[in-house]
Amino acid sequence: MNTERIPLFPLNIVLLPGQSIPLHIFERRYRVMTRHCVATKSPFGLIFVHEGNLGAVGCSAMITKTLKEYEDGRSDILITGQHAFRLIRTHEEQPYAEADVEFLEEDFTEIDPGVSARVEELFNQCYLILFEGNAEPLETEEGVSLAYQIAAELPLEVSLKQALLELRSEAERQERLLERLSEWYPQLQNRERVRQKASGNGHSKL
Repeated sequence: MNTERIPLFPLNIVLLPGQSIPLHIFERRYRVMTRHCVATKSPFGLIFVHEGNLGAVGCSAMITKTLKEYEDGRSDILITGQHAFRLIRTHEEQPYAEADVEFLEEDFTEIDPGVSARVEELFNQCYLILFEGNAEPLETEEGVSLAYQIAAELPLEVSLKQALLELRSEAERQERLLERLSEWYPQLQNRERVRQKASGNGHSKL
């Protein structure tokens, strides 16, 4: 098993490969860590932490832009998810945590085009209700995860995002996402009907 040691950043969020998110860096140890990563153009590992417990799988991240630097040393950065990894062991030799990780392969075989089409359709329908506008077209290149893209765009449960990250099969990720969106879309439709009724007559009858 080939492992690599990288800085580790435990957070109560899940980063997915290809997803870009901003972070506000204020703790001294993570200021040191991000300066190191910027200087060496190297990744760190973002891993979900819940009630003090680290997830089994995380995602490596590259700092793609420093958005703002504050006089007191804090900074706002933009990071982009790179590759899923499995956590092997942690180390505390630096001011920040490090970890030996195993980078994981993605399996893009046996994807059902019908499932992909239905997942994308449900995504667009949910997005329209949530954000009152159409979503940007998704990437369809070979080797690009449709499931990761959709999960990154929707306010889904962090537990679901972590479950998707831990799955190596894109076909299984899409099936899991299809199941969730099939449940969620009717709930969003009902919520929207209630909202429209309330805005139309000043009250709603639930």
